[in-house]
Amino acid sequence: RVLAFVRVKPTAHFAQDMIRLGADNKSIDIYVQKSPRGGVVNNSQTDWSFKLDGLLHNTSQEVVYETVAKDLVSKALQGYNGTIMCYGQTGAGKTYTMTGTASEYRNRGIIPRAIQQIFKSAAEFLNILVTVRISYLEIYNEALFDLLAPALGRGCKDNQLAVMDGPQGVYVKGLSIHPVSHEEEALHLLFEAREPKLIGEHSLNKNSSRSHCIFTMYIECRSRDYTNHKCLRSKITLIDLAGSERLSKTGSEGQVRVEAAYINKSLSFLEQLIIALADPKREHIPFRQSKLTHVLKDSLGGKCDTVLVTNIYGEAEHVEETLSSLRFATRMNWVTAEPVPNEPFYREPSVKALEEEIQLLKQELVMQDNLTSHSLMTYNPLTTAQRAEIRSQVQKYLRGVIEEIDIVNVRQIQEVFRQFKVILSQQEEELESRLWNKYGLGQMAGSVLNSAKPNPQRVLVPDPSGEEFDQSGLSLPPVRKERIGSPPPETGQDESSSSKSPTKDQEEEEGEVEEEEDEEEKEKEPEEGDDQDNDDESSVSSSEESQDLRPSLSKEEAFEVFKKETGREIHKIFRENKRILIAKKKGIYSVAQRMNSLKEQIEGIKEDLEAEKRKRRQEGEYTDKKGQVIIDEKEFSLIVKLKQLKEEHRAGFSELQDLKTEIQYCQHLVDKCRKRLISGTE
Repeated sequence: RVLAFVRVKPTAHFAQDMIRLGADNKSIDIYVQKSPRGGVVNNSQTDWSFKLDGLLHNTSQEVVYETVAKDLVSKALQGYNGTIMCYGQTGAGKTYTMTGTASEYRNRGIIPRAIQQIFKSAAEFLNILVTVRISYLEIYNEALFDLLAPALGRGCKDNQLAVMDGPQGVYVKGLSIHPVSHEEEALHLLFEAREPKLIGEHSLNKNSSRSHCIFTMYIECRSRDYTNHKCLRSKITLIDLAGSERLSKTGSEGQVRVEAAYINKSLSFLEQLIIALADPKREHIPFRQSKLTHVLKDSLGGKCDTVLVTNIYGEAEHVEETLSSLRFATRMNWVTAEPVPNEPFYREPSVKALEEEIQLLKQELVMQDNLTSHSLMTYNPLTTAQRAEIRSQVQKYLRGVIEEIDIVNVRQIQEVFRQFKVILSQQEEELESRLWNKYGLGQMAGSVLNSAKPNPQRVLVPDPSGEEFDQSGLSLPPVRKERIGSPPPETGQDESSSSKSPTKDQEEEEGEVEEEEDEEEKEKEPEEGDDQDNDDESSVSSSEESQDLRPSLSKEEAFEVFKKETGREIHKIFRENKRILIAKKKGIYSVAQRMNSLKEQIEGIKEDLEAEKRKRRQEGEYTDKKGQVIIDEKEFSLIVKLKQLKEEHRAGFSELQDLKTEIQYCQHLVDKCRKRLISGTE
């Protein structure tokens, strides 16, 4: 059977008289009183009982993943296809269950945790190479959009995605599939894809998803050394459905009302599909009724492991929607599946055969170019002279000497963009140096940069306090921009003074805000510099006007007010994420120290083994009947000890990689909270 779980959204107004949760964590009973408007003879049903595979009430994200997804993801590495789908009314917590929140690390959803499990399991395989590719599809108002192709937006006419039936099953024509080599890369794509997702606001949910989103991971396992040419493919489909809405409750109007109509229509077709799949006597299954049902043709039942998570409210005012969601979960529970691993297949011909095919394709391209009079077309790597010519053309284009650059092949396009990048970086360096010199900060900048440079003769490891390792610069003191003619700051000031900064965290956060504001002022100064040099009187008057228009609160005071009032919640999350980040960095510091110690022990044992081997050769070696060299007890113990230390070092390295991934994830959350603090203060 398809597994069906129910997750109840935590609420302070749980309807205990109407919703009763079973002690076995699998049953749920609903009781509704008869309405007095039904009259004297009222035969309406008042009691319902549902029994499913699991009930998740007041459970953490980690427990939800362990219960719902962990086994399914593990089986995907054995060749089984898997699907997890979140269903429920709007605002019940479907997106939270599937993707989690972007503010707190412990609230990660099923998708980030599945990515972590896949790459962690793949790293443990010694002889198997695991390749992972991902795609992210959005269905909005019965139109398909690729969330991992930002260039093709919703208003682009070239965004022509279509659901197709092929020999290998259903696929989306035009959908981009991105290979990812490690967990950080996959999470980066996931974070980028979450930004353009459509959300709307109504009375029940301020951040209501207005589209269905389908995240797919394509997994391929093969031998690392090509001793076995068989490959095994599987895929995991993670579906975040948009929530069903009752217009009488949401009060939606305009575009939000149109979107709600599309959402309810597609969910209605999905329920019809589930009813058909649950009926063994049904001959026709209506997969083509909507884009959603067509895309999920290979992901519901059949040969695929399928799990449903139904999100419901526990409040009395939503009991009708809760009943509807539980009925859907029961129907889904009736659907049967026969999960079988995918058949292994042999890889494509050898590399030599592929190289020959590439050469033939190049020859065909040359023939095609000759037929279309493109005789200058070439597909060989660019020479030094060609790169210099492209650099000259880019410089002429920027100066306005030529109107456009002649493009003949893809390699030239790549080189043109590279030259643009080089010129941009040079201009940024020149602009930065002019600003430092203009305001007399060259010596101070040099001293700061020199003090920040690491000693090349030392192997740097993260500081257990987390400050030296902080990539975001949260713990570094801000470099303040002084006014011209103002005295230099005193170096003997007490940083722990209660009048300026009550705590160390406040100092760091104020420094971050000041750094961002100083950067904004620096961006404006090059444009104002010419006016100041040419007309001193205008600069004086403008400065006087700016003083008159200056707000009553200083930047530090405004930041403190925002932190304590409007931004209190995000500041609390910021401090919590920072605490977790520092704890992770302390962990990576201790692991790095332990690995350095193990490395020293391994080197010492290797030297002792070499000494024992030289001593054995000098005294003469003894062999057994099979011709193998006989070693003494001391050398054997050294070999065993060396093997143990290498295993510990390998385990430490794996732990170090996991900590680095977690630190990068936490760093992203800290940066996002810091940006929200800064923008809120502004």
